[in-house]
Amino acid sequence: MNKTGSLQFVVFATAVTAIGGFLFGYDTAVINGANSYLKAHLRLDPTQEGLAGASAILGCIPGAMFAGFLSDKFGRKKLLFLCALLYAVSGVLSAIPQTFGQFLAARLLSGLGIGASSMICPVYIAEISPEKWRGRLGSLFQLGIVAGIFLTLFINKVIQGMGDESWNTAMGWRWMLGMEAVPALIFIGLLFTVPESPRWLAQKGRQAEARGILTKINGAAAADLELAAIQAAANQDEGRFSELFSRAYRRPLMIAAGLMVCSQFCGINAIMYYSTKIFESAGAVKNDAFASSVWIGLINLAFTFVAIALVDKLGRRPLLLIGTLVQTVALAMVGWMFHTQANGMALLACIVAFIAAFAMAMGPVSWILCSEIFPNKVRGRAMSVATFAIWASCYVVAQTFPMLNDSPAIGPAKTFWVYAAVSLISFVFVLTLVPETKGRTLEEIEASWRKR
Repeated sequence: MNKTGSLQFVVFATAVTAIGGFLFGYDTAVINGANSYLKAHLRLDPTQEGLAGASAILGCIPGAMFAGFLSDKFGRKKLLFLCALLYAVSGVLSAIPQTFGQFLAARLLSGLGIGASSMICPVYIAEISPEKWRGRLGSLFQLGIVAGIFLTLFINKVIQGMGDESWNTAMGWRWMLGMEAVPALIFIGLLFTVPESPRWLAQKGRQAEARGILTKINGAAAADLELAAIQAAANQDEGRFSELFSRAYRRPLMIAAGLMVCSQFCGINAIMYYSTKIFESAGAVKNDAFASSVWIGLINLAFTFVAIALVDKLGRRPLLLIGTLVQTVALAMVGWMFHTQANGMALLACIVAFIAAFAMAMGPVSWILCSEIFPNKVRGRAMSVATFAIWASCYVVAQTFPMLNDSPAIGPAKTFWVYAAVSLISFVFVLTLVPETKGRTLEEIEASWRKR
């Protein structure tokens, strides 16, 4: 980085934004420990149990869709504040419901926050990061997600151990859900210390503010060059939502939506939401099932560091190809374990292999690529479409997994074989369609679509 720029400035702003990923991860994983006690407390049937697990996702879909327009209009930073507020309010309300309807309403609020933050955090990080560091800094968003998942699984385990079954059924799940308000309030406080996206400022005609932030990132000389490139790209674009579906940008839209759909239909959130249930289905007692879920969170966290180390060196495509291939084999083996009624360490090892492969490739790289490949003036709207695809797919997986897993005709074996088939399709998709973006500025990537 230029000597007069500040890597510390960029890393701090990125790390604060990654707290949005942490809250995303917390909210994703907290239902894993709470759902069995919630089911008992509210006497839920399998369909309602699936709805409880997927309830936040129902908010993710409109949250993602509207966040793009709102962030393009009002700025990335204001949307981050809104996300943090939604997380805090939802954490409190999710801990005190008296009826299933009240619980669903509280989870819908958190879903709005997840959907919006899953769109805005990667975009903000991509727009503030120099191309040399963009992959690694972009991976911090996924690191925030997996750190949130791991710590939540650990917190769930601690809370679950604070009382007996009746206490957990009455109160334990409330504490699990309510703890989310603490990091949400920290996020609100830290957001006052980070700048607005310089690319958004430049597009709104606030050139002096944009130049000041770019100077802090790369130094004065590089800031002038980058600002000129941003303005040149903006002058060539009309910035309409309909432009996403034009011939020039049809391919990046297809790549983004395809990656997001594949990242969910491989079954990652079936495991993240229901790993306790999965291990119980394999014959584990509840305490061992909770412990196995913590191991999953730890591996997810550890292998995200592999992505951070390699994404700007090895590149996006090689990581995706390796990761999706390992996913295919691991998920096929999980299905075989259920088919042969094997359990214990062998089943855990296969699930861990899948989690490791996802954490080093499809998990972080999908978000990075989607935040990189769209033109500046419509990046917010484009990411809304991509995040709509991921949350619609996630809802289908979360809603259907309990029914598929409990079905005598399908069961866990065939369910995981379907997830393995999707991972194989993901490998072919990346091999044939996904370009390499490492080491290129956002404006260079944008220009490459016009050349096509």
